[in-house]
Amino acid sequence: MKEKKIILPTIAEAATRCDFDIDVFYNRVTIDAKSILGVLSLDLTRVLTVQFNGTDEVFEEYLGTLSPEAAITAA
Repeated sequence: MKEKKIILPTIAEAATRCDFDIDVFYNRVTIDAKSILGVLSLDLTRVLTVQFNGTDEVFEEYLGTLSPEAAITAA
């Protein structure tokens, strides 16, 4: 299982098309990342953790652009 920390700048950034399960969590709340209602319920001002079991280079590069360090650099 892979795990990355991210910050979502907008809710539109949450949509993804992967053929494996992706979970997003903050504190004790775990959400299926493919559930738009679940993602809408998250506090997008916080650093979130993404866990996934698959391999997709494009998806992992995308997550890298959402890292907290990338957000600080972009600001």
